[in-house]
Amino acid sequence: MAKTQSYALSKVPEVTFGFWIIKILATTLGEVGGNAVTMQLGFGYLIGSVIFAAILLVIVAAQIAAKRFRPFLYWSVIVATTLTGTTLADFFDRSLGIGYLGGSLSLFSLVMATIGLWYATLGSVAVQTVVSPKVEAFYWITIMFSQTLGTALGDWMADDTGLGYNGSALVIALALALIAAFYFLTGVSRTLLFWAAFILTRPLGATVANSFDKPATKAASRSAI
Repeated sequence: MAKTQSYALSKVPEVTFGFWIIKILATTLGEVGGNAVTMQLGFGYLIGSVIFAAILLVIVAAQIAAKRFRPFLYWSVIVATTLTGTTLADFFDRSLGIGYLGGSLSLFSLVMATIGLWYATLGSVAVQTVVSPKVEAFYWITIMFSQTLGTALGDWMADDTGLGYNGSALVIALALALIAAFYFLTGVSRTLLFWAAFILTRPLGATVANSFDKPATKAASRSAI
């Protein structure tokens, strides 16, 4: 009962099976959209990042200003962070030459640093506590970094490890199944498991999306700027 009441006050949806399905679909859509703008339409990673970042700032400002949870607005921000994360990761990894592994490690550090600062400042990183603009700002910054990490991690697994997009998706799906097992069979922190699953569903969506649209445009992806 207390859990339901806390979610009723929160600006984010309750974490259910449906939440994860929509999350994966939204991130897959964002990956496809980001690749379409930067590669197929030829805008390049830098211009694509600027376009999507501008859209993201407007939508996330509206989300934070909202007085209650609005599903369409919330999921619009999720898609916008995925679009921005896709183009930003590709810009840093490819255009600036950091590489997939370097980008993944750097972004993972940023995710952990943001979560650490969030916890140190407010005492909790549980999603049920997202009831004020300050908490929500930490929430969306963490999500933005995790979405960007997902693109870099998915590309690293697919390209640098030799797993390919389908093999990477399978490995990530198995990791998510392990997290689900921990959730149902152990007493491991639900907050820890949530953020682990949230981060991993991003590269799952990325690798699934890339299996459809990147093989035909791989050469273009290497040269876009």
